[in-house]
Amino acid sequence: MGRSSRLAFDPIDRAGELWSTHFGDPLSMKVVTSVMRVQQLLLAELDAILKPFDITFARYEVLVLLTFSRNGSLPLSKIGERLMVHPTSVTNAIDRLERQGLVRRVPDASDRRRTLAELTPSGKRLTKRATRALTEADFGITGVPEHAQRQLYDLLRDLRASAGDFPHPDEDVSRPA
Repeated sequence: MGRSSRLAFDPIDRAGELWSTHFGDPLSMKVVTSVMRVQQLLLAELDAILKPFDITFARYEVLVLLTFSRNGSLPLSKIGERLMVHPTSVTNAIDRLERQGLVRRVPDASDRRRTLAELTPSGKRLTKRATRALTEADFGITGVPEHAQRQLYDLLRDLRASAGDFPHPDEDVSRPA
């Protein structure tokens, strides 16, 4: 994750100093602002890595999800559900991937009301090449040792679970809430 121009100070730390003067303890604000900033930096880095493949990270996620599916195809609604994005975002991504010849829309043989997105052979090849490029770049997570990456993942997973994204691994989902 590189930047061509850097500030001479950490703007989030500076905001934290001002926050404490005006509002009180800045820790939660600094954590959230840091997560949001890291998301921006990572997305820019990943999109730059994928630029030679003429796809964005959002479209790459669709290709990978289709790769992981049993038959190389999924209903558009399932794609949105799994990627946790709005149906319009899925439609836009599939439109672009279809124009590029990486996926095609096919009728669902088991339910004619549904349309499936299906990987094309070109889509499969591009997904493999793009994955290799992302893996070689360690998905943009540079300068963070593996043990710290594991800790960070665990912390963010706890946050996602507590926000209701999915049941917490320690939660007994068989009991009604």
